[in-house]
Amino acid sequence: MNRTVVVVPTYNERENLPPLAQRLLALPTPVDLLVVDDNSPDGTGKIADDLASRYQSINVLHRQEKNGLGRAYIAGFKWALERGYEFIFELDGDFSHNPDDIPMFLEAAKGADLVLGSRYLNGIRIINWPLSRLMLSKGAARYVRTITGMPFTDPTGGYKCFRNKALHAIDLDQVKSNGYSFQIEMTHRLWRQGFKIVDVPIIFTDRFQGHSKMSGHIVQEALIMVWRLWLQNGCRRRPRVATGEASPSR
Repeated sequence: MNRTVVVVPTYNERENLPPLAQRLLALPTPVDLLVVDDNSPDGTGKIADDLASRYQSINVLHRQEKNGLGRAYIAGFKWALERGYEFIFELDGDFSHNPDDIPMFLEAAKGADLVLGSRYLNGIRIINWPLSRLMLSKGAARYVRTITGMPFTDPTGGYKCFRNKALHAIDLDQVKSNGYSFQIEMTHRLWRQGFKIVDVPIIFTDRFQGHSKMSGHIVQEALIMVWRLWLQNGCRRRPRVATGEASPSR
């Protein structure tokens, strides 16, 4: 078992999963892969099982229904924590996140509890998005920063690396959100506890195969969630504890 695991939720990703697995296996830094498949009707789960039978570093977690990205990640995080991984990644299964950036994340994680991949750090790095989608994403980032006080340039992004102790400090059973709001909530729970969070620049490429999981419900959930987070933080727009003074893990 390696020290790093990459959690990849899948739903109808049969075209993308095999090449993604090969890219991860070819990284200069060895990583394990956990595929969390939500009973994909296109057979993605069977492909994942075939890959796992061929490669020791590939694992599969089958779920019986599709009930959101956040729930899939929570299941993957629990699996990873039970096995003692030190670095736990979120990675999209459609190549919108470049697996080759993982060594950069791990280097940054030497001095941080959570590393965020930012599409907007020192400029805009997005390929294949229409202007309307870009404006929605940028507007959402500003909205989150204004209400919560979090200083990060891309709080809705889904390319992340958590240290083991950071995930242990979150009661994962209390995280109820999905989609964009899941990404915001996970970061906010660590930020308000004083964990050290850094962001690194990434290039985001929207999927060329399959269909986006974006929906109006996901956007609505995120709009409401940030106010709940602000209230949970005692209406503060700053961490409860200074950065670097986080409480010890549970």
